[in-house]
Order: sequence, then structure tokens, then C-alpha cells
Amino acid sequence: MRTTTILDMKKTRRVNLWLIGQFLFLCGAGVAPVAAQNRLDSLQHLQELTVTAHRKEAVIAPQKLSGETLSRLNSLSVADAIRFFSGVQLKDYGGIGGIKTINIRSMGSNQTGVFYDGIQLGNAQNGQIDLGKFSLDNLEEIAIYNGQKSEILQPARDYGTSGSVYLRSRRPRFDGAKKYNLRLTLKGGSFGLVNPSVLWEQKISRQVNSSFNAEYTHATGRYKFRYRRVLPDGSTAYDTTAVRQNGDVEALRLEGGFFGSTDRGDWTAKAYFYNAERGIPGPILNNVWRHGERQWDRNFFTQGSWQSPAGKRYRLLVNAKYAYDYTEYLRDDPREMYIHNHYRQQEGYLSAAHLLHLFPWWEVSLSTDLQWNYLDADLNDFVYPTRYTEMIAVATSFQWKRLHIQGSLLGTFIQEQTRLYNPSPHRDEYSPALFVNYRPLAQHDLQLRAFCKRAFRMPTFNDLYYTDIGNKYLKPEFTVQYDGGISYRKSWEQAFFNTFEITGDGYYNIVTDKIIAYPTGRQFRWSMLNLGRVEIRGCDLSVQTTALVGKVTIGLQGKYTYQKAQDFTDPDYKYYGDQIPYIPLHSGSVMAWGIWKAWSLQYSFIYTGERYSNSENTAANRLQPWYTSDLSLSRTFSIKKIACKASAEVNNLFNQHYDVIANYPMPGTNFKITLTIQL
Repeated sequence: MRTTTILDMKKTRRVNLWLIGQFLFLCGAGVAPVAAQNRLDSLQHLQELTVTAHRKEAVIAPQKLSGETLSRLNSLSVADAIRFFSGVQLKDYGGIGGIKTINIRSMGSNQTGVFYDGIQLGNAQNGQIDLGKFSLDNLEEIAIYNGQKSEILQPARDYGTSGSVYLRSRRPRFDGAKKYNLRLTLKGGSFGLVNPSVLWEQKISRQVNSSFNAEYTHATGRYKFRYRRVLPDGSTAYDTTAVRQNGDVEALRLEGGFFGSTDRGDWTAKAYFYNAERGIPGPILNNVWRHGERQWDRNFFTQGSWQSPAGKRYRLLVNAKYAYDYTEYLRDDPREMYIHNHYRQQEGYLSAAHLLHLFPWWEVSLSTDLQWNYLDADLNDFVYPTRYTEMIAVATSFQWKRLHIQGSLLGTFIQEQTRLYNPSPHRDEYSPALFVNYRPLAQHDLQLRAFCKRAFRMPTFNDLYYTDIGNKYLKPEFTVQYDGGISYRKSWEQAFFNTFEITGDGYYNIVTDKIIAYPTGRQFRWSMLNLGRVEIRGCDLSVQTTALVGKVTIGLQGKYTYQKAQDFTDPDYKYYGDQIPYIPLHSGSVMAWGIWKAWSLQYSFIYTGERYSNSENTAANRLQPWYTSDLSLSRTFSIKKIACKASAEVNNLFNQHYDVIANYPMPGTNFKITLTIQL
């Protein structure tokens, strides 16, 4: 067994060395000509050059929140803002410190990729990205793509997700001769919230800028909630009000970066650090109000990107990243088994993407990625897994008049090693995708679109190797997506209505070999297996309009989602054909705002229909629908030429008691006040 393992490791090294050689060759082929072209004297006489470009449109337009719309939300984290997108379910375990993960179109959190400034955030341990860790303080755009991003100059990794969330941080901009920007923000509110932050942007030279952002968050997490138990006959067993315990959080986020632009291209370099301690309040069960669980997180990554200038027949995009994540989990509760575990995971990532414009209407791309993941933990009999992933993607984009077609094929090649045994043969998977967009009328912004895509996700390290739980024989989880949609947008000048936009999509998704956990009969002992076929039929509808009434700008946005996500695993199961857990049949949101001079008023409404906490759709597992109303008012003003903004908001205006996840009660009415100073 030992000989086999050594031979496999040698083969893996040869494969990785060959791929690294190919990668460096491709990078060199792209960089060398650029370097050669820039051996110039200090003074050059250039001929007049006329640049023309054709209009490029996204094949599948994303949902976006950016600019003024994003700032009006006054949300504390990315998770709070994502609630306003259609087709999205947010798992929220309650309070400011509660873990928050996203699920797009019922395909699972692990099928959703989260990208920060174009590079994916990874978690090989459990595949979950906690969106509560990412603040809106330094973000200028959030975009959600179904299928994949509608660009072909992108890393191969970007082609591998069923749905994607792209977070774009703020890039420094300076007015006139100004050489720095300084923004100070202080937020305070319910549950002992204190949240100061500082953003400093510096113009180092004509071509290089820097940005530094620091944010501190402290909250007690104590809020009142209603605890109610209804018996099967419909009578009330008890109905009381209590205070949520052990939901405190203390976190520090530091982020800095450099942004440069030269005749060779644009580049960025960024470092990110997050350090937090939080209580895990746990579920409310059997009159247990407090759980003794704590978690410490230290996350660090540094990443860089370089892209050759636009407008050339050949373009190159290079990305690199290193990440180190430390997690400490403590459960010190006399009612439960004592657990004190430490996890350390590392990731290295390198990518090169090449784009070639064959004709003005046709372009092709080739992307190659290398990724390395390692997990260290102090569990009994832990195997210390290492995963090597090579990804190669070829894509093409064809745009002729009003027809736009994009196709791609991703090959993913994975090898794993452990210290104790050779876990499995190499895994090779292929993911094709096809996207089509057509504008039937040249003079109107009416678009028809459709796509189909096959994707998969590897089992996480916890799925495979967690002591007494993991299953080393797990197969990847697969999804197939079909989508068809229509969108129409119209703008008017000097009219009551400024803009009107409506979009609608119908989709059918299939998830097979779904990775689930099931109890083995002993407390605290679970096992992982591939089971199930889930079919998801749904539609998303979005309407948005803006109007001008005198000097008041009024905006209205509405989103609605219908999803029938059924489990068709085995006809002998009682829940065959039932709705899968936590997926509502109906959900939606409404956002209305008005802007008058320096004042801004916004109202938002979020609705989630009934759903079930378990696979079997019975009355005992049914969760009541919930809805919340939020109201915010803000005003901009200046003090001695210093720009200021003050805002006040009230969330859950009507104090509704509800659970997003069963037995994890959410806060009632709460408020937040924000003051921002811009220098």
C-alpha cells in the first residue's frame, strides 16, 4: 500500500510539473511580445490612430446592486443585501454573528461560487462561504449570475459553478487635483452594535493608487424572541418570550490594495485579513435557551491580477492567490459531548486566460488554472488531505448583428493524497455550457435568452474525511440547468417615466448524486452518502421603474420567485415528490425609494412563503410564512466643505417573530444609525 501511494504521488508531481510548464509557457507567450514592444525611447512620434469597437452585451444579464442603489440599502453585510435578489435563498442562523450562506435556485450552497474581485473565495473544508463576514463598507457592486458570467476572458474556475456571486470592491477615484480620499463611518444600533470603519485612498503617482480599509464590529447579539410550541392537534403547548443568548460577535477586518495602470495593462494587488470571535447561539429546543459553543476565525488571503489592455486582438489575464484560514471550535456544555477542534487550511491558486479576436464578431479563449488545497486538523485519526486541481477551459463567443452565442467546455482533473492511504483514483470531469441571446427588434431593447449547462462539485474534505462521518467513496454532485428568459427595457427623456425594465425567466434544474448526511443511530454520529434526484422548476420575475415628479425622483422595484423543488429519489419514500427543505414555493421583495434634494427615503419589503424544515411535507415540519418591512431615511450635508451623510433605519418595522432556519429565531424590531464623513 505504501509503494502504491509513493508511485501515485510521483505521477501526480509529474502531471503538476507538466501543467506548470505549460502554464508558464502560455504566460510567457503572452508577456514576451508586450515587453518587446515597450523598449522605447523617452520621446516618440506616434501616428494618428482611430479606435472603433462594436457593442458588447451580456448573453445572460446578471442581477446587480451597485452605486447609489447599494448605498441606500444601509445593509451591514453582503448577506443582508443579497436578500433582495430573486431566485435566492439565504440561510440565516440569526443575529449579527450568525452564519449566513446563499443558495441560488435551490441547487445548494456548495454549488454557488462567491468571487471577490474576480477570484473565487475557497473553503475546501466544508464548501461554505459565510457572507456575513463581508461588509458593504468597501464594496461598489454585487452581481449574481445564473449559469456563469457572460465573459470568456476569465479563469477556468469561473466556468465551474452553477451560480455565481461577484463582489467588486471599491476602486480609488479622485476628483481634479485631489490626491487622497478619507471616509470615516460610524454605525450603532440595537443588540449593542458598535461598528466604526475607515477608508483611506491615496494617489501615489499618475498611474498607481492605493486603498486601505479597516472595520471593527462589536455586538452583544442579545434580542427578544418568541418561543411557541403547537401540538399535533393544533393546541398551544406553550407560548413565551425569552432573550437570545450567546450570540455575541467581535470582529476586525483589514483590507489593503494597490491599483496600477501602464501601457502594458492594468494590475491590482490586494491583501485581506479577518479576525473574529463569536458565540454560536444554537437552536431553541426543549426549553434550552443557551448553548456553550464558541468559534474563532482568522482568515487571510493575498491576491493579484494583471490584464493586458483592451482593444487588442490578443489579450491576457493572469491571476494568483494564496489563502490561509484558521478555525477553532469549542463546545463546552455539560449537556452535550465536549469538543475542542482546530482547523488550518491553505490554498494556492494560479491562472492564465488568453483571448483572441479572430474577427470583430468572433472571439475564442483558453484558460488554464492550477489549485492546491491542504487541510490540517487535530481530530482523532485525521488523514491530512491534500488536493491538486487542474482546470482547462476553452470558450468561444459569436456576435453577429442581433444574435449572440457563447459556448464553453471545462475540463477538471483532480488528484488527492492523504498521509494514511490513497483515497481514490484521479477524478476527471467535463462541464459543457451553451448560452444564446437574441434581440428581435433593432430599435427596441427587447432580448430573448436561453442557456443549458452541466456542472459538478467535488465532495469537501469534511464530506470525505471527517472522523466517524466522512465517506471516502463519495462521488461528485452533478447539476444540469435549462433556462429561457425575456427582458425589455425602455428609457424616456423629459417624461414622467424615466426608465422601465421587466425581465422574466423560466428554468428547470436537475441535481443528481446529491451529497447528504444521515444519522447512523448513535448520537453525534452521522455518515455521508450520495443519494437523490432533485428536480427544480421555477420562474423569476423582476420589474423596475423610475419616475420624476416635480423635483422628486421616485423608484420602484419588485421581484417574485416561484420554485417547485421536488425530491424524486425513490418512489418508496414517504416524501417522494415533496418539496425539499427550506425552499418556499413563493417568495419576493419590493423596494421603493424617493429622492428629493439632499434627502432620501426608502422602504423595503421581503416575503418568504411557507416551507418545510424536513424532507417530509407534514404539518409538523411546516414553517409559517414570514415577511419583514424596513424603513430608512438619510440626508447628505456639509460642514465647512466636509461632506457628511447621516441615516437612520428601522428593520422589521412591525416586529414579526419568524425563523429562517427552524428553531433559530430572528430579531424583532431593531434600529441602526449611521454617520459618514468624507474628506
